[in-house]
Amino acid sequence: MMIMNIWFVFIIMFYVGNLIFISKNKHLLIILLSLEFIVLSIFFFLVVYLMMINYDMYMLMVFLVFSVCEGSLGLSILVSMIRTHGNDYFQSFNLL
Repeated sequence: MMIMNIWFVFIIMFYVGNLIFISKNKHLLIILLSLEFIVLSIFFFLVVYLMMINYDMYMLMVFLVFSVCEGSLGLSILVSMIRTHGNDYFQSFNLL
C-alpha cells in the first residue's frame, strides 16, 4: 500500500509539472521552473525504482549531471533574453 502511494505521488508531480508547462505562460522563468520540477520528479522516481531493484546508483549521477547542464543552459538563455529584450516575456521574443 505504501509503495502505491509513493508511485501516485510521482505521477501527480509529473502531471502537475506538465500542466504548468503546457498552460499559457507569459514568462520564460515559469517554464524553466516547471521543467526543473519535471526533472526532479523523474529523479525521485529513479531513486525509488533503483532502490527497489537493488541496482547501482551510478546512473543517477549521470542523470544529475545532464539535468544540471539543462538548468544552466536554460538560465543562460534567460539572462541573455533579459539583457537583449529587457524582460522574459515570450511575446517580445522573436525566434525568426
